[in-house]
Amino acid sequence: MKNQLIACCGLDCGRCDARIATVTHDEALREKTAILWSKMNHAPITKEMIDCMGCRTAGVKTLYCDSMCGIRKCVARKGLETCGDCLDMKTCETVGVIHANNPDALNNLTGNS
Repeated sequence: MKNQLIACCGLDCGRCDARIATVTHDEALREKTAILWSKMNHAPITKEMIDCMGCRTAGVKTLYCDSMCGIRKCVARKGLETCGDCLDMKTCETVGVIHANNPDALNNLTGNS
């Protein structure tokens, strides 16, 4: 079984400020993350929305990770653990955007770190 803190797309939930704020009960980090994510996503995100234990772990998830993430939905629909288990990963435009901006995510899925 793969590290449960590696998200379906390969991002490392263990390094995510939302998860860190949740685990450590860090309200200042929760607020900082909400402000940053609001600006990045051009959407109102409050500190109360910054509550997540990780994409593939049990427990609370952000609204996006829980019900809006197309990558997570695709992995679930295909019955896979992560995109790394998908034969189409290298040509997938959806997860390709993540990997183009964060090569570590691809390395997390392929073991090429």
